[in-house]
Amino acid sequence: MTESSANKPANGEVCHRTTNGVKPCRNGFVKNHYHYQQQHHKSCYLEEKVHHRASNGGLYSRPFLESFEETPMLVAVLTYMGYGILTIFGYLRDFLRDWKIEKCHIAREREEQKDFVPLYQDFENFYTRNLYMRIRDSWNRPICSVPGAKVDLIERISQDYNWTFDYTGRVVKDVLNMGSYNYLGFAENTGLCAEAAAAVTREYGVGVGSTRQEMGNLDRHKDLEELVARFLGVESAMAFGMGFATNSMNIPAIIGKGSLILSDELNHASLVLGARLSGATIRVFKHNNMQSLEKLLRDAIIHGQPRTHRPWKKILIVVEGIYRYSMEGSVVRLPEVVALKKKYKAYLYLDEAHSIGALGPYGRGVVDYFGLDPRDVDIMMGTFTKSFGAAGGYIGGRKELMDYLRTHSHSAVYATSMSPPIVEQIITSMKCIMGEDGTTIGRERVKQLAENTAYFRRRLLELGFITYGNSDSPVVPMMLYMPAKIGAFGREMLKRNIGVVVVGFPATPIIESRARFCISAAHTKEMLDMALEKISEVGDLLHLKYSRHRTQPAVDRPSDETTYEESED
Repeated sequence: MTESSANKPANGEVCHRTTNGVKPCRNGFVKNHYHYQQQHHKSCYLEEKVHHRASNGGLYSRPFLESFEETPMLVAVLTYMGYGILTIFGYLRDFLRDWKIEKCHIAREREEQKDFVPLYQDFENFYTRNLYMRIRDSWNRPICSVPGAKVDLIERISQDYNWTFDYTGRVVKDVLNMGSYNYLGFAENTGLCAEAAAAVTREYGVGVGSTRQEMGNLDRHKDLEELVARFLGVESAMAFGMGFATNSMNIPAIIGKGSLILSDELNHASLVLGARLSGATIRVFKHNNMQSLEKLLRDAIIHGQPRTHRPWKKILIVVEGIYRYSMEGSVVRLPEVVALKKKYKAYLYLDEAHSIGALGPYGRGVVDYFGLDPRDVDIMMGTFTKSFGAAGGYIGGRKELMDYLRTHSHSAVYATSMSPPIVEQIITSMKCIMGEDGTTIGRERVKQLAENTAYFRRRLLELGFITYGNSDSPVVPMMLYMPAKIGAFGREMLKRNIGVVVVGFPATPIIESRARFCISAAHTKEMLDMALEKISEVGDLLHLKYSRHRTQPAVDRPSDETTYEESED
């Protein structure tokens, strides 16, 4: 294959693309998706996991850039040592608690129930009581305002190392919100959406008090479902009152015993629960790894069901639009998944909880982002809790599928209908995104989110932080690694009036603790600059600028090239 001169290395080496777009050269090689570059001026290898644009016969109509810089070896060793020290001291504290030397705050079995099977497994709670409790103040912070670009926090203190909290009565005003899923800024108490929701509340009330199949089927529910179907470009759609239940209660209605589910290893807990409840056989493929997925598909068709070797009744591929429940920030390789789905005659279930509204030129999710035909996705799922500033979820697809779910889905048959003001919030915000409100506000917000995302990600890389994920994902994980820095980063940022989400094991791999920033269209450039300044300040204080490479200043580069230069230090 002939490549343009823009895509050739400067020294004239010829590079060849693999299926997933990672290119081995004469001085580098590819192994398990890791790209190794040998630096001649320094006798070391800079190891980096980099996903480039995948060619694959022209499946991609746009650049597909994702980077996952490897954990520095010293940082990994120190992180393991940190967890080891915490574990040793945890056992010491448990010893002191058993001998009543230290007061025990944890739930324990009563003495008179010592001969019963214990309700509380002591060992299972070891991590919670000895590690999580030490930094528990970094989570569950109560807010007392709209979760917009800025929030108000209720101050709390602990006198017993975070076992209990006391509220001081003080409110911390105007904390910059870098943690909410308010991608398009519709979480607001003023404006068109809030006014429409208030008007519907006066007409319909707040609650419905019944299921859709009984007395809870309102005309606004029908309007919402028709609008969602039009927005997604599918024949029909259904709306549900809870996003988690949309997955966990509908997958068992779609697939059952004798069928096979192929699930990405980083799929959300709701997808995992739904797959387990279905009774279908579950096989897991490596995250975004098309070779792994194709091998499972090929084996499933060749060998069939275990023991009997009969053909599977159905094969369902389950993926997310933006992965790791916002923890990883990577985008599914949907064009390749669709190609495999067609090749092996499987079905595709796409969860767009974080990508709907946040990706694509029209805000219609990852299908819009890649310019694909919505009909290529058999089951399109998403939630209204992120980009639309509301609650609930939806499923879209063929009319026959929706008619089936209306009578067989536990979420449709047994759950209470969506609240009317919630429905109106979704309808108004979705029409705004589609431009059906007569304004360009929705389109401008989609564009602003993309610009804010690109700017924030680029500046973090230039400052020397390690970030994960796709260059267009508004979910931006920034690596912290060490357990002591999880709580320290959250506290130091709050001291500077910035609210962030920090995440550690078991929500992430043990050596990949991180801060997770969620970018919003409601953030102004001044807000982002202020946040970046404080992040850099705390990064210097806690020594968080781990990156051994810094991206060059923003310039136009070939779409499948990512350029790095080694930092001065």
